[in-house]
Amino acid sequence: MLLEHRGSRPLVPASAYVAPTAVLCGAVRLGERARVLHGAVLTAEDGEVRTGEDVVVMEHALVRGRAGHPAVLGDAVLIGPHAHVNGATVDDEVFVATGASLFPGAHAGAGCELRINSVLHVGSRLAPGTVLPIGWIAAGDPAEPFSPDRHDELWERQREMDFPGTVYGVPRGTTMRELMGRQVEYYGAHREDRVLDEPGDGSPGGPGV
Repeated sequence: MLLEHRGSRPLVPASAYVAPTAVLCGAVRLGERARVLHGAVLTAEDGEVRTGEDVVVMEHALVRGRAGHPAVLGDAVLIGPHAHVNGATVDDEVFVATGASLFPGAHAGAGCELRINSVLHVGSRLAPGTVLPIGWIAAGDPAEPFSPDRHDELWERQREMDFPGTVYGVPRGTTMRELMGRQVEYYGAHREDRVLDEPGDGSPGGPGV
């Protein structure tokens, strides 16, 4: 399904494929021969989503563009099932495995492997060719990898990285009531979305959709 959001429409080249149950919302631009499989969501909230060539976004993955943090995927990138790429940059030939997460401002260098359920934290930069092991968290610029049992050490690094400010635009300690008031207003913009891929509506998707 293609959706117009905040006045912007997805652009899908004829060589691409978007599964019938996938969603492309807003300013999403796919590269040549991109493949977006069933249940995947690419959503440009108020920042773009762009992919390079020969990219595969697998089932139920989420790629989200944000203000100040577009989601950018290079060439020959695999985004695995249930992965979460939120306002991050992924360079060429990166493998993002099942359940891996990249947060706003994160940058995975060329040839990296982010293995199952690994995390690249806000504003963190993973050097080209780095392998982030299963379930590990990388934080900092340059990113330091932390095993799950090093939570206290990770928190000392993470504390300075301002996750709530980067992701939600609020200071640490903001109440859930205030945070969710802001979130429901923010996502309320989707009430004005318009479906574009109905037959005969002039959708820009081309024959690959």
